[in-house]
Formats: sequence, structure tokens, C-alpha cells
Amino acid sequence: MAVPAATENAAREVGPRDEPRRAGRELLLEVVFRPLSNALASPLARAGITPPVVVVANATAGLVAALVLFTGNLLLAALLLQLKTLLDNTDGALARATGRVTLAGRYLDTLADLVVNLVIFVALGHVTGQPILAAVAFVVLTLVLAVDFNITELYREARGIPTEEPRSTGGSIERALAIAYRLLFAPVDRSVRSVSGWRFGRRPAYDRFAVTVLANLGLTTQLAILGLCLVLGVPSVYLWLVLGCLAVLATLHLRAELRVRRSPSTRPAA
Repeated sequence: MAVPAATENAAREVGPRDEPRRAGRELLLEVVFRPLSNALASPLARAGITPPVVVVANATAGLVAALVLFTGNLLLAALLLQLKTLLDNTDGALARATGRVTLAGRYLDTLADLVVNLVIFVALGHVTGQPILAAVAFVVLTLVLAVDFNITELYREARGIPTEEPRSTGGSIERALAIAYRLLFAPVDRSVRSVSGWRFGRRPAYDRFAVTVLANLGLTTQLAILGLCLVLGVPSVYLWLVLGCLAVLATLHLRAELRVRRSPSTRPAA
């Protein structure tokens, strides 16, 4: 069974020593939120706080942000969304720092993000008066995050870059989370990989530029842009920006098609 799609890059990293081997960097994550989350992880570890507790805190912050957004308090919602992002990155940093990177934790984190995203877009539909646009934008964002994860994994596989394998506990909670993941995410993951396999086979169609662009469509950046739109009082603009991500995906796919046609060799490119 595939490792769950992480909304950040935690599932793709193998540790600080392998820093240069990361497939793609999300600029805002690397410059702002990763240093903050790493700094926060140390005191949390000393206090005995476990990664699942931070996942619950991150989901709670996101749900409260959605509730506040629903009431029309855009500024407070924007701030809570950034807190949600900080905690979302901290649970992975804490798991790595304490050696508690588990499969159950990955599933919980991914499913929590999906639920929070759904509630946020419901709130956006209410506050903008455009529920259909918000629903479409939610589907598009979910697709974008899935494409980001799967294309990056294909890039790593083609170049022999290892991915950290979470520890499986085999517990009942992990099995329940695995079932939920398979129902909600596995069909999308298979579809993305099937399209890539159908068009490109085993040829490395996507290069570092492509996976870097995809990384910068990640959830950290998405919530930062949403926060900015809320501060500016234009939440509907964010919904249209999410739809615009489809154009980015289409452009990257066409670019990959051209790369494969020009270079039929199966040798991985940088």
C-alpha cells in the first residue's frame, strides 16, 4: 500500500543529511514555516507532547478558523490559518525529532487536512455567496495536492531517491485510518499515476523545475495566499486563484509531453 499523500514534504524527506536530495522546495515552507516548526518541535518534545496531539491541535486551529471565517471575521480567520500551517508542519518535525514517524500518524495528518480543507471551503462558499465556485475550488485543490505528491514520488522513483518509510504499528486505529485513506485518496493517486504511465511509461517526463512548481502549489502556500486574500477582504479572489492552478497543471503536462518527444531516452534528467 502506498504511503499516504502528505500535504507538505514530510513524506518525501529522509533527513537533514539528505537535504540536497529533496525533489522540490516550497519556498514559503522552507524560508518561514519549517524553521519555526523545527524550533517549536524541540520544546514540545521536552514537554512530552506527542505528534498526534499536535495533529489534533492543527486540525482544531483549522476548524476554528473556518468557524470564524463563517461569521465574517476575515482577519482572525487569516491568523488562525497560519497557526494551523505552523502546527501542521510541527507535527512532522516533532515525529522526526522523537523517532515517532508512524504510518498511523501520516494517515491521521492527511485525513485531518482533508476535513479541514473541506470545512474551510464551505465557509468560503458562505462568506463569498458562491458555494458552487467554492465546491469546485475544493475539488481542484484536492487534485492539485494529489498531483503534487504523486508526480514528486514518480520523480524520486525515476532517480532512485529514497523516501522515508513510516513505521507501521499494525494497530486497529492504523487499520481504520488506512481504510479511510484508501476510500478517499487511493482512487485519485491511482488515476494520477495511471495517466502518467499511459502518456510517458517509465520515461522521466517531469524534471526538477516541474516538481518545484508543484511544491509551491502546496498547502502551506495555499493557506498563506488565502490568508492574504482574507486580510485584503477579497476571499472570492482566492477561489479563482485555485481554479487557475488547473492552467499550471495543464502547462506542466504539456511541457512534459514536449520533453518526452524531444528526448525519448529513458535516462533520468535533472
